[in-house]
Amino acid sequence: MHAFSDSTTATSTAAPVPPSLSLPVIEAAFPRQLHPYWPRLQEKTRAWLLEKRLMPADKVAEYADGLCYTDLMAGYYTGAPDNVLQAIADFSAWFFVWDDRHDRDIVHHRPAAWRRLRIRLHTALDSPEDHRHHEDPLVAGFADSVGRLYAFLPGTWNARFARHFHQVIEAYDQEFRNRVEGRIPTVEEYLELRRLTFAHSIWTDLLEPSAGTELPDSVRKHPAFRRAALLSQDFAAWYNDLCSFPKEIAGAEVHNLGISLITHKGLTLEETVTEVRRRVEDCIADFLVAEREVLEFADSLADGTPRGREIGAAVRACVGHMRNWFSSVYWFHHESGRYRVDSWDDRSTPPYVTNEAAGEL
Repeated sequence: MHAFSDSTTATSTAAPVPPSLSLPVIEAAFPRQLHPYWPRLQEKTRAWLLEKRLMPADKVAEYADGLCYTDLMAGYYTGAPDNVLQAIADFSAWFFVWDDRHDRDIVHHRPAAWRRLRIRLHTALDSPEDHRHHEDPLVAGFADSVGRLYAFLPGTWNARFARHFHQVIEAYDQEFRNRVEGRIPTVEEYLELRRLTFAHSIWTDLLEPSAGTELPDSVRKHPAFRRAALLSQDFAAWYNDLCSFPKEIAGAEVHNLGISLITHKGLTLEETVTEVRRRVEDCIADFLVAEREVLEFADSLADGTPRGREIGAAVRACVGHMRNWFSSVYWFHHESGRYRVDSWDDRSTPPYVTNEAAGEL
């Protein structure tokens, strides 16, 4: 087992953290949470990956638990109903597999395969029920997970989720083209694109089914709520860049904040690590300020009416999950086999991917 325990909270873990990646404020001020459904979640997502043929059986058996995909989601949406968390966890596992397919299509020079997949995902996003049995397991798995997510909230939320994920697909296409052309985006271009490829808006949208209600525009667009959500996701993206730096340099990547800083700002490797750490730490400090503002906003919404109490409670649940993202992402990067490049036979080829004919359907 890779989660810290069967309890719902913990303040420590046995996972070693290299000094260059250590963030004492996370370990001290952001206690880990874990959804009590986690052991069942891990088991069911593992079975779902097999059922949907998203990973070969031997790779599921050897790597699925150690990749800790379910730990990440169970540590984030800790207040979600079990069926909501299961749908989110399956979608998240799919997302990681999709990311790997995207990478392999680039590495193996398969632009036609990527183009077909991109078009199929756009289509499946708008009509998931029609694509649950698609010949490409990645399309079928996407349709299945998205269709389940669409069942929890009204059509207005579904349309927003779809609009946001269409943007994610196109951002992945931009990354594909950048990598094929060897084009390293400027820091400013990268920051904008990274918020799309990391799917900031998707993980924020999923706060709402986890809280059991669709939030009004006036709440979602409130400056404090938006800022807290953005900071939680920026932290995750920049910390991921910091941790995945060796993996992405080994894989001849061009998409990493550190790589953009070195190329376009002329920073040394040491200066780059310091700068990315600074951005990560600023996200934490700024979130603590925004969090207090969101909690005050939640109090103002609880006006004594049933709807006011419901929305106020939902906002509190959402900001609590935003806080969870810091600890969950932090420990995920030190527990997941996804980032242990030093243990791979080939530092540019993750052992958990299908590296042969994937994407040729």
